[in-house]
Amino acid sequence: MMLAGFSDVDITPPLGTLKIGWIKQIVSDQVLDPIRARIVVLESSGVQIGIIQIDTLSLGWNEVNDLRRRISLQHGFPGQAIMVTATHNHAGPAVCNCGDVPKDEAYTEWMKEEVVAGFGRALAAREEALVGSGSAYEWGISFNRRVVMRDGTTKTHGSFANADALYVEGPIDPEVGVIAVRSARTGDLLGAIVNFTCHPTHHGGTTEISAGYPGVLANRCRELGCPVTLFLNGACGNIGFSDTTGRCASPSKEEMGDALAEDVEGVLAAVDFNPDLILSSAVRTLELPFRQVTEDEVRGTVRGAQRFIDSALYDSGMPTLLEKIRKRGKQLAEVQALRIGDWTLVSIPAEFFVELGLQIKEATWPLHTLVSSCSNGMVGYVPTKDAFKRGGYETTFGFGYKLAPEAGDMLVSAAIELVQSA
Repeated sequence: MMLAGFSDVDITPPLGTLKIGWIKQIVSDQVLDPIRARIVVLESSGVQIGIIQIDTLSLGWNEVNDLRRRISLQHGFPGQAIMVTATHNHAGPAVCNCGDVPKDEAYTEWMKEEVVAGFGRALAAREEALVGSGSAYEWGISFNRRVVMRDGTTKTHGSFANADALYVEGPIDPEVGVIAVRSARTGDLLGAIVNFTCHPTHHGGTTEISAGYPGVLANRCRELGCPVTLFLNGACGNIGFSDTTGRCASPSKEEMGDALAEDVEGVLAAVDFNPDLILSSAVRTLELPFRQVTEDEVRGTVRGAQRFIDSALYDSGMPTLLEKIRKRGKQLAEVQALRIGDWTLVSIPAEFFVELGLQIKEATWPLHTLVSSCSNGMVGYVPTKDAFKRGGYETTFGFGYKLAPEAGDMLVSAAIELVQSA
């Protein structure tokens, strides 16, 4: 029989905390809705896995490793079996360095203490449970944000109001994957894991703290009788909620959360729940190559380059970035697979392009794979090789866009092998 426990931790930062997600410093002065960490632990036949989801942009590997270490020491839980994932929310607290934004050390330490305590509560809440899974498809709230122009370059957040726009570069991933857990004793929902693919950038450039559409989703699911809903963002590197074709208005965070909650409700009405499912976990650490850049790439003057907000921020940070690359030689990146029955969650520590995530899903059939980006660290954007040929924001060299074009294929291959062996 499966054992499962959930917990929900309020980690809303105090006003005055730096926000993260806009590469420039923004001091928060208002909280629109709480920032939370959500936790699930599962156990079957002596195998344990855990997932920690945090309503922020990303967490660095040091924070992930520290959370695992503390949980292992305090609760005796295997650290390597824990996935730590960020929703990629652009209106949350600065828990890592990002562009001109330094990590808020005091807040991050407090947050980790709260998360470790919350993990203990999830363990204490474990009870016999049934697990069910299913998918819906959502077509109207996420869009590929890269537009190919007539000169062969790509514009991120491009527009067909531009007469030189030619076509949208790639697909979306419309799947809303749901893994739900019920109490075997009462039949009540204990919680759920929901996976969907789209940047949560609402309120990113403002002074307001918000959990974005994943927070709305969790609140709506609570109203539907699901107390704790973890949100795992898919391969959202080139996916946003603004329709580049201009055919429909950009949805609000409330509209997105409502739409996804309706999808979850539909899945829950049809899913079969089972008491005995195989659990397993596997991890692999890769050494990813850095880009070998030209002077034009360093200056941001290469064909197709597209810097975000302020080019001066790139220039000021370039000496430090180049020195880090020189010293490190390679970028370490962990890929993790958590299997729950016939479904597997794969972590990618990057803003992964949707095409790469879809490759993993297709190649691992008949297992049902969900991709969780911004998980177990953050190495920056990982586009496809073809995307590098056209440029755009995600491929322009900088602090978040520093890996070689082959990094995506390396992560895909590792993920496929882990899923097939898990």
